[in-house]
Amino acid sequence: MERAEEELERRSKFLKSLIQRKKAADQQQKQVDSKIEISIRLRASDMAIVMQNTAFKCATSYLDSVPGNGNVKKIDSKCLALALKKEFDSLYGPAWHCIVGTSFGSYVTHSSGCFLYFSIDKVHVLLFKTTVEPMHN
Repeated sequence: MERAEEELERRSKFLKSLIQRKKAADQQQKQVDSKIEISIRLRASDMAIVMQNTAFKCATSYLDSVPGNGNVKKIDSKCLALALKKEFDSLYGPAWHCIVGTSFGSYVTHSSGCFLYFSIDKVHVLLFKTTVEPMHN
């Protein structure tokens, strides 16, 4: 009977050490995840700082919601563009346009004070507003 108790004790210690290692690994991963910083770089703008910060917060919020594998996050360009467009349409009126990608060229006409071009890590974002005039019949 004593041998069975010894074996049970040995297995119990082994399982306890496995649990402790798993907890330590999880804690270490949380620390790594919290250190992931999103690098936002302003490329060009004639937009008010408050509006720029709104765009940066919206983009960052979207990226935080994207599930990632360690440091790698798969960004859905269309979803990020839609999130920014909807946010700006609701806050600053209609006719906002948003282009998101890693490689694109553009030349756009925009309303004064309503142009922002920035990058988040390797993804570039172009956000601008055009004037909407009612059609006359």
